[in-house]
Amino acid sequence: MPWSQRQLKFSPFRRGFHLITGEVVRQVPEIRTTTTGLLNLFLQHTSASLTINENADPDVQVDLEASMNAIAPESFPYVHTCEGPDDMPAHVKSSLLGASLTIPIQDGQLALGTWQGIYLVEHRNRATPRRVLATVWGD
Repeated sequence: MPWSQRQLKFSPFRRGFHLITGEVVRQVPEIRTTTTGLLNLFLQHTSASLTINENADPDVQVDLEASMNAIAPESFPYVHTCEGPDDMPAHVKSSLLGASLTIPIQDGQLALGTWQGIYLVEHRNRATPRRVLATVWGD
């Protein structure tokens, strides 16, 4: 199979961890026709992140958000403040979690673990729509 690439679009989310696994699978139909391959997701923003974590207990999302806020609080004396008090902490959080993921594809499905899900993590209080570039390669 040749490489395929498409831009995924997500409406603005509220601040926090948002499970997007199902939406990724829906927007990338090439996953279903790939026996062995890779999916790379690249978030085209600097104040949000992508991560893989537990998808079963919603308390995990709450605790992860609280932990990120403790690591990069808005009350820190940042120099870059022209875009509001949540902007620089958003950049710090984005750098910590990252902007890309590579996930194996096996027999037409993402080869995630039993309790794993893909999260788009919104770090801003007033987000914009988010774009993720999805690239699939495999047989």
